[in-house]
Amino acid sequence: MGVVKSLWRKLTYTKALEQSSGKMETIFFESIYRIAYLAGMSTSDHNLGYLIYSNTVKMLIVLLVCGEIWFGFTATSSLDEVAGSINVTVIQFIAIYRYLNMMANKDFYKNLASAMESPYFDISTEERKKLVEFWYRTNERYLKLLLALGNCTCAAWFIFPFLDEVEYNLIVGVRIPMNYMTPIRYPLVYTIVMISFYYIAHFVMITDLKMQTHLLHLLCQFTVLVDCFENLLNDCRAGFKDVAANNLVYNKSFADKYTKRLGELVQQHKQILRNTMNMRDTLSGPMLGQLAASGILICFIGYQATTSIDDIAKCLMSFLFLGYNLFGFYIICRWCEEITNQSANIGEAIYCSGWECGVSKLPGVRSTILFVIARANKPLVLTAGGMYKLSLSSYTTLVKTSYSALTVLLRFRHE
Repeated sequence: MGVVKSLWRKLTYTKALEQSSGKMETIFFESIYRIAYLAGMSTSDHNLGYLIYSNTVKMLIVLLVCGEIWFGFTATSSLDEVAGSINVTVIQFIAIYRYLNMMANKDFYKNLASAMESPYFDISTEERKKLVEFWYRTNERYLKLLLALGNCTCAAWFIFPFLDEVEYNLIVGVRIPMNYMTPIRYPLVYTIVMISFYYIAHFVMITDLKMQTHLLHLLCQFTVLVDCFENLLNDCRAGFKDVAANNLVYNKSFADKYTKRLGELVQQHKQILRNTMNMRDTLSGPMLGQLAASGILICFIGYQATTSIDDIAKCLMSFLFLGYNLFGFYIICRWCEEITNQSANIGEAIYCSGWECGVSKLPGVRSTILFVIARANKPLVLTAGGMYKLSLSSYTTLVKTSYSALTVLLRFRHE
């Protein structure tokens, strides 16, 4: 295992790790930086060899998508073929749209990834270090789950053409501008399409993984800040154990320490809110597209799965693909809802910080606490297009709506 890990780290070494703002960015984003590098999607590596590799990968992806579109418009003659064409193109289009959006806002996302290096981000206690470790490990766990599900789907897709009854079948419906249905040409074309599909599948997974990592990165900052506000008084009392709690407010050194600490936490709160609101504005359009794409995919993949019960390989491929789409949109909705909850917890945390011992008498403390509570009373809500709240209830509604559309499609097929 150590040899495999060493080889992995050597093969995936990227300049993005050298350009990292610090330890916090590295522990959260190292895995996604390495995966993006291996898939030819790194934006930090500009040496000639890597640029040739990256541009070749992107050219293969573009050619595959063009071939799929060409096939969808010219070679589909039944509802089953239309459903199959929609399934492979919709998820690719929305991934490309999200990727272009990230590239257009790459400076913002770079600043977002370095947010934990703020001088106001405090993980000086063991409890806060455990919180950071918890969210880092959660990110790694869900990253592995998403990659495992995606790669299992790819494996089923690669195997399917060998198990169906079509002699010269390809992985996906793609129009090739030549006659490849010969014993000599078919293996070459199949291999090129398989490689292209492998890269575009990982391109889709990388866009999903980047989204999850940024959401968990923000969520970690919120949970640490909640702990900081809850323990504001206890943290400031360090070094003043011999002073009675009711007399702390009259100690100038403590008063200065408390007001400074409160000001730093407020600055951290403002920074997190600003980053989250900017992220909400940046992702509003792509998330609306993701919402629409997920609804379409759940419907049409479900249609393929339910109409191919007799074909075990195709049915397995459809169910894995459906599982990936359900899980991918689920984690987005789950973490967005958790960010909303944690942003609301800030108000409760500062209210329970021990202000009643008299620190509210200090100049500016009372008004600052009230402003923080007032700001937290309107929790941050990440939306799709400013219309749909990204939450687990929205996820449930989407699945129900897609299921209703699926029943209509099945009824139409029987008629």
